[in-house]
Amino acid sequence: MSTSGVEGYELSTDPDRLDVDLVHHWLSTDAYWALGRGRETVERAVHGSLNFAVRAAGGPQVAYARVVTDRATFAWLCDVYVAPAHRGKGLGTWLAGAVRDHLAPYRLTRVMLSTLDAHEVYSKAGFVPFPHPENLMLLTPAQSSDAPQN
Repeated sequence: MSTSGVEGYELSTDPDRLDVDLVHHWLSTDAYWALGRGRETVERAVHGSLNFAVRAAGGPQVAYARVVTDRATFAWLCDVYVAPAHRGKGLGTWLAGAVRDHLAPYRLTRVMLSTLDAHEVYSKAGFVPFPHPENLMLLTPAQSSDAPQN
């Protein structure tokens, strides 16, 4: 898939057009949710996901998003990142909308994401607050080897 939606930019899901080195740099140094994430972890995440890269027309990659999905019932939009020099141009909203549109043919029951501060960006693409957050649960890794095991 390759489309243009914001003038001067193009979006692609072609894995050969993804700059994994750049994605690793962005996530591990500037994304609050992934600071310090290792290169190998980024590579594994990329290879196990549906990836979206935004490039300046004829130029470098300037944004990224990945989707973890079974392509049948569920998807998780994550690692959405827009390079600082390209923020404020609508790329985040366009990227979220492109993900939504790409997933539409799968007729997924639920597409989720988590954000600390970009609610407005995602709401423009149709995302709404989770209706019953009290229903969500999280499995977290043990914080230390001496943590109590129940």
